[in-house]
Amino acid sequence: MKNYIPKSTKSAKVQHLVNEALDILDSVGIPVNTKSERGAEKMAQAFLAVANVTEDWTTASDNTHLQTRQIITFVNKHFEETISSGSYDDIRRKDLKLLVIADLIVNSGDKLSAATNDPTRGYALHSDFKNLVVQYKTTSWVKSLAAFNATKPSLADLLERKRNIEQIPVSLPGGKPLNLSLGEHNVLQKAVIEQFLPRFGSDCHVLYIGDTSNKMLHIEEEELARLAFFKLSHDELPDIIAYSEKNNWLYLIEAVHSSGPMSEIRVHELKKLLKDCRAELIFVTAFLTRTDFRKWVMNIAWETEVWIADNPDHLIHFNGHKFLGAY
Repeated sequence: MKNYIPKSTKSAKVQHLVNEALDILDSVGIPVNTKSERGAEKMAQAFLAVANVTEDWTTASDNTHLQTRQIITFVNKHFEETISSGSYDDIRRKDLKLLVIADLIVNSGDKLSAATNDPTRGYALHSDFKNLVVQYKTTSWVKSLAAFNATKPSLADLLERKRNIEQIPVSLPGGKPLNLSLGEHNVLQKAVIEQFLPRFGSDCHVLYIGDTSNKMLHIEEEELARLAFFKLSHDELPDIIAYSEKNNWLYLIEAVHSSGPMSEIRVHELKKLLKDCRAELIFVTAFLTRTDFRKWVMNIAWETEVWIADNPDHLIHFNGHKFLGAY
C-alpha cells in the first residue's frame, strides 16, 4: 500500500487508516489522484465515517445512514479534526461526491420513500461495497476485488474518457502542450496563459495550473519549493501561479468565473501564507468580459491588477498614485 497522504501532525494510527481508506477507493476506480492531499484526506475520512470504521475494516457497516453533520462529528471525534459543523455542505458537494456518483455510497434521502424528517435519511455504504470492504487485508481481498470491479465500470476510466473528449488545448510559454477540461473557467485560464502572460508576464514560467477537474494538473514542485512557497495541498492555492525570473516576480492569478477575485481578505491570506517567499508578489484577477468585471468590482483589493480577456492589451491597476501620469 502506498502512502497517499504524506506524514502529517496526526497520529500514526489516523494516518495509516486514512491511507488504507484511500487504497480501497483507488482499488475500485475512484480517481484519488485528481484531488489535493487535503481533499483526498477529507474524502477518506468521510468514507470511514459512513462505514463506521475506526480501526478494523471487518466492522464496516452498511446501515449507518449518517447525516452530513453527523459525519463531521464522527470525523472530529475519531480523526483528530476540528471541522466546523457549518461546513456540512462541503461533505455532500466535495468529500462524498465521487463516492456517490460511483454508487459506492448511497443517500437514502434520494429514495422517494424517505420523508424529509425521516431519521434514517443519510449516507450509507452500498451493500455490495460493504461486502467488499469487510474483506480488505484478508486472503479473500484480491479475488473479491477482481469480482467487484468486473461488474462495474471504473469511475476514473469514465471520467478520463469524458475528459479526453471534452478538452481545451493550451500552449504553455515555451510551447509545451496541455489539455484543460471543458468549461468557461478553463476557457479563461487558457486566455490568461496564452494572452495575458505573453503581454504582461515578462518571460514568465508557469509553475501551477489548477484545472477544474484536476487541481494538480500542472505543477512545478521543485521551483515552488525553491521560492519557499507554502504547502501545495493548501486550499488557498490560486488558479494560476507564474514566475518571472528576470524581475523575481511571482504572479498569483485568480481566473474568476463563479468564485471570487483577489479581495482584501484573499490578498491578506496569501501574503500571510507567503511571508517567507523569496519573490515579490503580483496579485491578478482575470475576467472573460467587462460585464463579469462589473459584477465583482467592489470586491477587488487595492494594490492588485485586473485583466479582462476581451480587452487583452490593457490592465486595470488598483494601485493609487503609483501609475498616475500623462500618456
